[in-house]
Amino acid sequence: MIQNVGNHLRRGLASVFSSRTSRKSVSRAGDDDDMAEGEGYRNPTEVQMSQLVLPCHTNHRGELSVGQLLKWIDTMACLSAERHAGCPCVTASMDDIYFEHTISVGQVVNIKAKVNRAFNSSMEVGIQVASEDLCSEKQWNVCKALATFVAHRELTKVKLKQITPRTEEEKTEHSVAAERRRMRLVYADTIKGLLANYAIQEDLDSRDCSCMVPAEKTRVESVELVLPPHANHQGNTFGGQIMAWMENVATIAASRLCRGHPTLKAIEMFHFRGPSQVGDRLVLKAIVNNAFKHSMEVGVCVEAYRQEAETHRRHINSAFMTFVVLDADDQPQKLPWIRPQPGEGERRYREASARKKIRLDRKYIVSCKQAEMPLSVPWDPSNQVYLSYNNVSSLKMLMAKDDWVLSSEISQVRLYSLEEDKFFSFHLEMVVHVDAAQAFLLLSDLQRRPEWDKHYRSVELVQQVDEDDAIYHIISPALGRDAKPQDFVILASRRKPCDNGDPYVIAMRSVTLPTHCETPEYRRAETLCSGFCLWREGDQLTKVSYYNQVSPDFLNYVTTNVSGLSSEFYTTFKACERFLLDNRNDLAPSLQTL
Repeated sequence: MIQNVGNHLRRGLASVFSSRTSRKSVSRAGDDDDMAEGEGYRNPTEVQMSQLVLPCHTNHRGELSVGQLLKWIDTMACLSAERHAGCPCVTASMDDIYFEHTISVGQVVNIKAKVNRAFNSSMEVGIQVASEDLCSEKQWNVCKALATFVAHRELTKVKLKQITPRTEEEKTEHSVAAERRRMRLVYADTIKGLLANYAIQEDLDSRDCSCMVPAEKTRVESVELVLPPHANHQGNTFGGQIMAWMENVATIAASRLCRGHPTLKAIEMFHFRGPSQVGDRLVLKAIVNNAFKHSMEVGVCVEAYRQEAETHRRHINSAFMTFVVLDADDQPQKLPWIRPQPGEGERRYREASARKKIRLDRKYIVSCKQAEMPLSVPWDPSNQVYLSYNNVSSLKMLMAKDDWVLSSEISQVRLYSLEEDKFFSFHLEMVVHVDAAQAFLLLSDLQRRPEWDKHYRSVELVQQVDEDDAIYHIISPALGRDAKPQDFVILASRRKPCDNGDPYVIAMRSVTLPTHCETPEYRRAETLCSGFCLWREGDQLTKVSYYNQVSPDFLNYVTTNVSGLSSEFYTTFKACERFLLDNRNDLAPSLQTL
């Protein structure tokens, strides 16, 4: 579960509504935001490192060894975590890392780390790595990483103080960190579900056997003795050191397949299962699990034992690394096929295909920016975790933006707008005399929305994915001069607060289903990001906020309301308030589960 790392090295448009009030002037944390935006502000948990890449840090091509970079990344992340916790911290996990650029000897590596969010005893630390050429003054982004650290004291249980985000970036990372944590916890189940429900294509018989390399030929085993320089002041092995040793044996295994010099492109999310100490012998095993056309996956396992006579070995960590072989133009070369051994080898071969799919889902659904997301994405049970994550995190990122402008206020309902390069968004806000948990249950049941929202004519529950996610088919009346009514297929994801001060969240976005294709009867409409955030403001008092990132289909309708030429938004939101007040006593038994 945990690998000690410890304590070594002390070292984002001017508005057309320009005459209207900025949201900052009415926000509760306005003064803090102004301070944070000032030149003197620096996140108190931020640490930085700059290292000149010397020959001793490089591989045979004069490029910074990824193992060395991992040690520096882990060190910076640990220092940031310990600065916030005020006590020793241990590495629990590392999310996917994608290496975008190599670093040459003589260049400078700049690493910056800061705590995004603290939970009870664990923290998410964000790390950014860039390289700098001192002669040309050019800079490149190398990678980003997210690490989870756990605070550790010998005699007392640690309860971490909460992070107070101030800048827009910090608010976004703080809000989305809770959803990333949820995704990490279900990662193992996601792999199992994919393997159980989907047949991995067996293509071994169709491959050219003359170009196949037996997997056993790539197997590597190496033993490392943990010495004091490899450990922290508590005697526990640095997580970064273990990652460096893992990268070394993985590179050797990959080299045996390609008979060349491979380049590490990605490390998959992994967890440390337990600590190791000075005096431990670490056995590192690596083998190529599968070779795709231009990339290969190498699996690495680390076990520990104390004495040579010990028969039981402790499983410290397992990781999966993706390598490519680049030609003179830095283009990936074609790789030979792998022939797995029967039994365990074939299992690893199939699982590598499943992990490749999940890796692509995480990279292109979870990591992409909103501007890069299509309006509707295909729904598939194998990517539901990542679509749900993207649904909730997109709403949280929209909520956290600083540039909302107050357009108008009628009957204590505030209407805000946000203009960006590619999107126009609006946000409605009011305070209602209803408990937040009651409002959450009422608003998250989309089948009841036609009771107060005339834009929803009917709502059909298509699929209850799990307790917190459901897919609905919604029919809306025609807008303006449009002759046809509209329909939507919506993924609705709801989340309870992770900590005090967090909102209840109900996020919605369009998905496509083969069972609900577009029909001549309706015009298919889409929503990219919309939903509710509910804050408890006091006893039986809730701030209800509705956000919508407007798709082109609705832009004319929305701007008519925002510019004051229509009051339909206010009428609908007041109807929502009446709905909540009229039904606030209907859900008493259900509230016991929140």
